[in-house]
Amino acid sequence: MTFAPSVYQPLFTGGHRQTLYAWARRRRFPRLPQAEPRYFDVAPDARVLGHCHWQADRGSRPAIILLHGLEGSSHAHYMAGISDKAWAAGWNVVRLNQRNCGHTEHLTRGLYHSGLTHDALFVMRELIERDGVRSIAIAGYSLGGNLALKLAGDLGESAPAELATICAVSPTLDLARCVDALERRSNVVYQWNFVRNLKARMRRKAAAFPGDFSLEPLRRVRTVRGFDEAYTAPHHGFRDATDYYHRASALRVIGRIRVPTLILTAEDDPFVPDSPFREPAVTGNPHVTLVITPHGGHCAYLERADGGYDGYWAEREILRFAHHAIADRAIHR
Repeated sequence: MTFAPSVYQPLFTGGHRQTLYAWARRRRFPRLPQAEPRYFDVAPDARVLGHCHWQADRGSRPAIILLHGLEGSSHAHYMAGISDKAWAAGWNVVRLNQRNCGHTEHLTRGLYHSGLTHDALFVMRELIERDGVRSIAIAGYSLGGNLALKLAGDLGESAPAELATICAVSPTLDLARCVDALERRSNVVYQWNFVRNLKARMRRKAAAFPGDFSLEPLRRVRTVRGFDEAYTAPHHGFRDATDYYHRASALRVIGRIRVPTLILTAEDDPFVPDSPFREPAVTGNPHVTLVITPHGGHCAYLERADGGYDGYWAEREILRFAHHAIADRAIHR
């Protein structure tokens, strides 16, 4: 499939500036209808919450499953932004919370991690089997982008015919290199924000399941790596954080992707280095459309708003690519 992305024209430059501005800026979506909550029982001891926007004839419309980043939720601004654009274009939308995210700690006995693709796969299959959806896109930001790419790589040739496309914005493609970058002095604000949210979630988790999680190691956690060493890796059976980062990274399986895939990443992203995206496994896969821009920050990509366009370039490109992939598939069937 051949796709020509539009040229990104940044509202302003500077990776930190774009990242922080996009994170702090308030957005409103008056045309997006109120979401319908839906619970997906992804495992005997795990339930995840999706906020859904259904078209009246959902079975005949495509659906997009949205995956958020680390310690985000279905209410993240980019989740609502893509939902607004997709809904207006006639798509069904599922804004999926990762396990325990969006204050859903009480729904799941365990934790989540950056390579846990099971839940997105479960939701996709349920939309196909229960709702009759015949075209599905999966789009993720940051950690959610890694999940989307890893899911496609894990599936390889066995991806269901209904999976039309994968889109990833600022994906944490190589977790080890992202965590290394996060530990730079210039990124102390991001590290602090992630850690305080991780700690708060673990306190809520321990309160929801008394006796299951010790909070004693939490006192020593100062970094994301420290949290993963103390909680994420041992809980999920990884040897340590290094083993976890290797096994959960989409870079390990991205060469196996066989569905049309769009990756958007910026050279000035503060903590997602662009070097992994230049590796042959990515650049040599004909199913992957890779766009590396000089500017854009992390999960930002702001342009100047114009008329009905709100200036969120990545959100617009996701929908353009998804429409293109579905149209291309219809031609070649």
